[in-house]
Amino acid sequence: MSLYHETAKILLNNTSSLRSRVFGKRDLESQPGQVYALAVESCKWSLVLKEVIENVDFLRLERKVTPILSVLLVHDLLLVKRGIALPASHGLRVTIEKYKRRIQAEFTKARVRRKLASLEEFKQYIEASFQRSQEEKLGALYPRWVRINTLKTSLKDQLETTFSDYERVTNIQDVRTLDYKRLAIDVHIPNLVALSPCTEVLKSNAYKAGEIICQDKASCFPAYLLDPISTDGHIIDTCSAPGNKTTHLAAILKSRSPDVNPSSLVIYAYEKNKLRSETLEKMIKLSGAEDLIKLNSAQDFLKTDPNSPNFRSVGALLLDPSCSGSGIIGREETPELHLPSLTKPPDAKSKHKIKKTSSTVSDKNASRKRKREDNDDVAVLIDDDGKNIVPSSQQELEARLSALSQFQLKLLLHAFKFPNAKKITYSTCSIFAQENELVILQALEHCDAKKGGWRILKREEQIGSLRDWPIRGSQDVLGDQKDLAEACIRTVKGDEHATMGFFVAALIRE
Repeated sequence: MSLYHETAKILLNNTSSLRSRVFGKRDLESQPGQVYALAVESCKWSLVLKEVIENVDFLRLERKVTPILSVLLVHDLLLVKRGIALPASHGLRVTIEKYKRRIQAEFTKARVRRKLASLEEFKQYIEASFQRSQEEKLGALYPRWVRINTLKTSLKDQLETTFSDYERVTNIQDVRTLDYKRLAIDVHIPNLVALSPCTEVLKSNAYKAGEIICQDKASCFPAYLLDPISTDGHIIDTCSAPGNKTTHLAAILKSRSPDVNPSSLVIYAYEKNKLRSETLEKMIKLSGAEDLIKLNSAQDFLKTDPNSPNFRSVGALLLDPSCSGSGIIGREETPELHLPSLTKPPDAKSKHKIKKTSSTVSDKNASRKRKREDNDDVAVLIDDDGKNIVPSSQQELEARLSALSQFQLKLLLHAFKFPNAKKITYSTCSIFAQENELVILQALEHCDAKKGGWRILKREEQIGSLRDWPIRGSQDVLGDQKDLAEACIRTVKGDEHATMGFFVAALIRE
């Protein structure tokens, strides 16, 4: 049975969660991870794909292609680089590719109708729509966190222009509504605002000009906790892409040292992945940070020589390494599936007019009560490209976390070796102690830390607003090391602070 038939069968049998259906099925011929990814991504795009398929109107002619198969096949035709994962002579592939030009043309029309300039914008639109629909279902409306890029503008200017028609509130809970355009200025991170979830930030001129940047509040903690000043010397961001933290670092540094010659203050941005380096480069240019950031494209921080004369003036490092991504919001929920009709609706053009709020279409089983199985609490991890990685067992999860934590520790120990470094921040968007408190603990107990005079930055030493942050490290993990737990900062996905799950700690050299 092909990947597409297996995925179709699983999607239509919706008596339990998608994860349970995929990873609890013992007789799958395809890789479970591949089935899960195809199912999730096809569902995300299914409303658009339904529109495309109905307008091409091939289902009434091609009876072997069912509505669900058409969604899966057209998804891969349009959105997967390798195309349909079937032999070139396979009947299903031949059938779909017969309509390839018309399918691509209707897909382009669907994008244009939504006033989106590129495929990349279309993908962002779909992700935003998916998150909004999940928030509506869950009743946990997350605000749109937006950082004002002070390299190009100011909070005052943006409040008077981009956000002039927003109602100002002081409580974050008042922002979590779909009914009003509201804005709250954050009390912990300067130049950060929370907007109502209905906000179309990506279409604003300020966003397109790099004056505002979409960045979760928790993601702003590392650069702010590092507290860069001109006397620190140069800074290294060890794993920089996509560039939100790097450009935040540049904005903070510039605001605190406005008259300093940019050549005397450099942020070295490392990213070993070539494609991610390209994303990082675009972000640096868009944000106006080229004078402050030196991009080391497709270069591995772990291969740098800390004793090189080039790094003699490095006084601070920001470490935000690859992690499980388990704290990221909205990735583990299954999108709703929309299936095309067998015939083209007579009023297809009017039917597909785009509304400002995303509509939902329930399939015939949507009202059926879902059963929860043990597999539901298997974690969904996120790789560096934002793709879901779902371990098939607790053992696989532990193995993945072990490999990640070893890499994270290696990165931190390498940072200790820079001879004039005085401070480091270490952060992850993970909920797991193996990647967080335990990495910090192992690093501090290592001979390199003791020899170099490294210690944790205590809570009372942290920059004011983060010192007051209420959620600290896990004492269950750290036991009687209460000071270390207090020094670690956590955010909890889904709580009243409306952030993703995150961890950050700072280390300083005596």
